[in-house]
Amino acid sequence: MQGMFDRKRPDPAAVQIIKSWAIEYLNLSGNTTVSISELYCLEPECPPVETVITARTPDGLVKDWRIAKSINDVKAIDVKGLIEEKSSNRH
Repeated sequence: MQGMFDRKRPDPAAVQIIKSWAIEYLNLSGNTTVSISELYCLEPECPPVETVITARTPDGLVKDWRIAKSINDVKAIDVKGLIEEKSSNRH
């Protein structure tokens, strides 16, 4: 089992690519702040690692999307798949 401090660091280039995909595929405006983070969970009901895309708009709205993969393993298709999730969350 990997310890908390011996995990492989995410590739900075992968973070930038995921940001660009998120902006494009999730149709985020240019003044939205997008952050990408990688979270680890040891609880049985959550994935062991997930990439979290967070968008913060200037008016204070915050939206998160989660992909159950490490940053280095996220592909464009994973981010594109969030489009359906985004539209299904609208009521």
